[in-house]
Amino acid sequence: MKKKRKENKDLKSFLNIPLRYLILILIALPGLYIFYFIFTPLTVYPVYFLLGLFFNVTLFSKIYFLINNIPIELISACIAGSAYYLLFVLNLSTPDIKLKTRIYAILFSFATFLILNILRIFILASLAATNFSYFDVTHTILWYGFSTIIVVGIWFVEVKIFKIKEIPFYSDIKFLYKKSLIKKKN
Repeated sequence: MKKKRKENKDLKSFLNIPLRYLILILIALPGLYIFYFIFTPLTVYPVYFLLGLFFNVTLFSKIYFLINNIPIELISACIAGSAYYLLFVLNLSTPDIKLKTRIYAILFSFATFLILNILRIFILASLAATNFSYFDVTHTILWYGFSTIIVVGIWFVEVKIFKIKEIPFYSDIKFLYKKSLIKKKN
């Protein structure tokens, strides 16, 4: 009975791998469009609201702000669709997470990154509106340093909160190797 249960679990794990990676490929094929489609308005409108609390701001064509007569454009890099995709990849490339837990983990990581990204854009737009002399340096540091550190940090927090035991990609490769003919020959 235990052997049968183990075989069923192995089969389920084996079938789960191509399904998770197929979803990742299908999401990436249209060029991460879905992430930009969802997160552009979720980023732009809260930034617009926050800026409106402190500045005279006008929103043009969903991505352009005019703050104190200073134009600011939120390009796709500002929205950071690739960061959301990386969080999605980390989540789906990790095996042995129950569906409900996986959904909560993805929602947690997306919401956390969205809030932090809104704050980052708000701070940078505020600095630009006040003619901060080190704006370009601050923008570069916050973009390159912030995005990488934040995505990794969110993943580590997510691992702790949701008690994720497996390692993205590696755990799948380890499982496949363990069940492969190569392993059985050795």
